[in-house]
Amino acid sequence: MAFEATLNLENGIAKITLVGELDASVAPIFQEKIQEAASAHAQKLVLLMQGLNYMSSAGLRTLVFAKQKMGAQVKIYLIGTQEQVVEPIKQTGFHYSVIMLETYDPTVIEG
Repeated sequence: MAFEATLNLENGIAKITLVGELDASVAPIFQEKIQEAASAHAQKLVLLMQGLNYMSSAGLRTLVFAKQKMGAQVKIYLIGTQEQVVEPIKQTGFHYSVIMLETYDPTVIEG
């Protein structure tokens, strides 16, 4: 399955929708969207991951890059992460660095 990453910036919140399989061959596409969000000085980064069905170690490295690039003050939310993608995130302990939610909750994210 092809990979897609689309960025939407609104009210200081950068939302990146991830679809398909995130591996080394497409990680630069995701990294470019993170760069755009950082350049726009987004205050929050929301990764909509419902459609992401695979993530390699390169994808995980890109998540770490996002945390570093956005800065410690920017909260990163992972929304709707599928189990096969959650596993490597938890195995590395990265889930302690982000907020994982099953669904997009405006009261939590936009509040």
